Amino acid sequence: MTGFGRIFIVIGIVFIVIGIVWSLFGRLPGDFSFKKGNVTFYFPIMTSIIASIVLSLIFYLIRRF
Repeated sequence: MTGFGRIFIVIGIVFIVIGIVWSLFGRLPGDFSFKKGNVTFYFPIMTSIIASIVLSLIFYLIRRF
């Protein structure tokens, strides 16, 4: 398997893990939700930070090996 194929497999696994974690925890503390009338604005700050850390670690490990 080529290196490019492995990257796609790892990215797919990362998205699956993020989806499972997101469905288990839902909204984390630090995620902002504003509702005014019939408009809702949801900004997942903490979820974005955690996803960024996890992806950075995974890409660091991929680059290392």
